[in-house]
Amino acid sequence: MNTSASILPWVLGIGSAAVLSSYLAGRFREDDGASTVFLPGPTTHGHYQIEMKCSACHEPWGAVREQSCLDCHGGALTAAKDSHSMAKFADPRNADRLSTIAADKCITCHIEHRPEATSQMGLTQPMDYCLHCHADVAKERPTHEGLSFTTCTNVGCHNYHDNTALYEDFLAKHASGPAQLLNAILPQRTPSPNASIAASATVALSSAQHDGHLPVSSPAASRILNEWAASAHAASAVNCTACHGTKNSWQDSPGMDSCTHCHKQENEGFLAGLHGMRVAQGLPPMQPGQARLPMQEKSAHLSLTCTSCHTPHDSDTRRAAVESCLQCHADNHSLAYKNSSHYQLWMAEISGKAPAGSGVSCATCHMPRETHARGGLTTVSVQHNQSMNLRPVEKMARGVCMNCHGLGFTMDSLADPKLGPSNFDGHPEHHIESIEMVLSRRKSSVKKQ
Repeated sequence: MNTSASILPWVLGIGSAAVLSSYLAGRFREDDGASTVFLPGPTTHGHYQIEMKCSACHEPWGAVREQSCLDCHGGALTAAKDSHSMAKFADPRNADRLSTIAADKCITCHIEHRPEATSQMGLTQPMDYCLHCHADVAKERPTHEGLSFTTCTNVGCHNYHDNTALYEDFLAKHASGPAQLLNAILPQRTPSPNASIAASATVALSSAQHDGHLPVSSPAASRILNEWAASAHAASAVNCTACHGTKNSWQDSPGMDSCTHCHKQENEGFLAGLHGMRVAQGLPPMQPGQARLPMQEKSAHLSLTCTSCHTPHDSDTRRAAVESCLQCHADNHSLAYKNSSHYQLWMAEISGKAPAGSGVSCATCHMPRETHARGGLTTVSVQHNQSMNLRPVEKMARGVCMNCHGLGFTMDSLADPKLGPSNFDGHPEHHIESIEMVLSRRKSSVKKQ
């Protein structure tokens, strides 16, 4: 018997295992965390950015942590007064529902790495999941007689979690709204309540009053100082060292922490959205080239931070509201914007032909203004979580569309498959009957009384 021949398979096997182990160990130590080689399957649109950070969702080498879902989505569910909250199923009156479907667990309906079973919004339940609890809905609501289970989540009908623009009282209250509101104006932004430096300022600074450490004689320095002197920062007495640090700790390119000092609320919104979720998980910033949506090739390797949209010295929010978006986004909706009536309104505003707040920029809809009342102080801020109202589309209704349009027109427009790609340039060709259903139901209830 040839001993060498009998040993060879063992040597090859052990050698191959050693090489493979070294390879996997090396990939696991990569800066982004685990490599795609460890993924059991593709992740959804909502999570693919952080798929390299296994621990964001999983126990080490184990199952998904239910709490990890709530860490990211719990705040939004609370704000929306979740229609199917865990508390609902903790109620003994609903305990029998859990024998049919474990509706008190996020991962009952949302399982990652199963693209073949995943539909809109990361749902991995069959389309008829509503029937587990609502098979006899037509007995209570005759308007639903004969409707297919495939219509439950149609735009303007029902959502599992967020129905803030769809519940009966709201639909009835806004049943008669016009298609276009007269003299629609957005509220003007107020200074950030976190901006302690700005709040204490009384006199604007001139370019000669800068405290930076740069050769003033250079053309670049002169341009930077002139931009800064005309900005909101100089007007609020925010000098160079507030962001760049003192002479001994000077940073030519300060990071996001310097912005957060005054703009904490905006930073929190940024980290909660698709633009900043990688940074929130300790990963390198998102780059447009990593996106699943069409992006401008020239911007593929930009890193998404505060200064990606806000030029650091002139702080021109008008540029951030449109041009910063279009320098990256190249999907049909974005490309159609400059041919839309919304853009015409925006140009009228920034040219001074229309009042402030009357234009519609990208940020008007995707980073809407929010009014907050705290401690007797009312502030208007910009929501920097640009994905907060994207899905389901009805989330856009209350905080965006209804600033200018009636509810009926809003729902019809959001439901029209042609209007989204055209940047809502035109009128809806579809009609959603939800409002009529509510009015009919209430009319029937009055007759019975």
